[in-house]
Amino acid sequence: MPEAIARDARDFGVYARTGGWIFALKVARSVRPGGQAAGESEKVSARRFAALADCSAERVMRFYKAWDRAADDGLVPQFEALAPGAEIELPDADAWLSYYVSRSSAASVRGQAITEAAEAEGIRPTKALEVAENPTALRAAILADPGTAEAARKALMDRLDEDPVLRTGLARDIVRADELKKAVAEETKTGGQLEYVRRIAEEGQVKTPAGQKIEATAELREEAERHLSLIDELDEDEEPGEWAREAYDTVRTLVAETVEKDPELRVQEKRAKFYSSLQKATKAFEELTFDDVADIDDIVEDDMVKRLEELQEAISACLSALNRAQRAD
Repeated sequence: MPEAIARDARDFGVYARTGGWIFALKVARSVRPGGQAAGESEKVSARRFAALADCSAERVMRFYKAWDRAADDGLVPQFEALAPGAEIELPDADAWLSYYVSRSSAASVRGQAITEAAEAEGIRPTKALEVAENPTALRAAILADPGTAEAARKALMDRLDEDPVLRTGLARDIVRADELKKAVAEETKTGGQLEYVRRIAEEGQVKTPAGQKIEATAELREEAERHLSLIDELDEDEEPGEWAREAYDTVRTLVAETVEKDPELRVQEKRAKFYSSLQKATKAFEELTFDDVADIDDIVEDDMVKRLEELQEAISACLSALNRAQRAD
């Protein structure tokens, strides 16, 4: 077997066992630390080493900094302990990626934040940095792939609490987009319906159409729990809207039947409904003022007078009916 093959195999084995450490060692034992004068060591500057290697000084410094971080952790010797040509036992290749960052952007504050987030997610920082450096590619992936779009959506939601600028921007986008406004309104409605059903199941109380709070019957609670269990079993990609509407309509029907079956409750419901209407009418009438009108003659019209007279007649009729009922009691 030719010696050249054996040499290549040995070199390959070293790289397979140590990964980038073999190259970092060459830098660490050949490049003098920053601040060290040229006459104090046989080592050369990173720029000189890069010129000899026919590569960029930035690339050399990435290996240099990886070694520096590992030395701080006690994994490898400090630069000063290494003479040109020194050989040492190198760490395993698996440890290399924990110290080496292949992109210069990682040195920035933004890059460090991305690196920390990537490590927290259990992925290589280089992948996250590569994505961050190419937003056009990220946009293309989001537009083309539902899975990527979903991952992006979840990431944005996770970031909302700590990013008021993003929060404001998303809110503005929603307001400007009619389809999003409709979707938000629909989701809000669905959420309200689910909350209504869930409260019946969990708290045993229900609000009637007129706004009364009453104790839910056993049948009503069981029905609410049954519908909620069906909704809870839905897959993540299944929309709960239709299920929520069905649950809401079912329990509302049962609530109405409960009220109708109980004579006392039925009377209370009618009274509550009347008070609710009276409160709305009172509030509306209180807004009919002339406080901001300098001269009533400027705004008066025959139709205004006619409508108020009709309203007065309706109120008088209502009062008469209530007075008759009181006298009858």
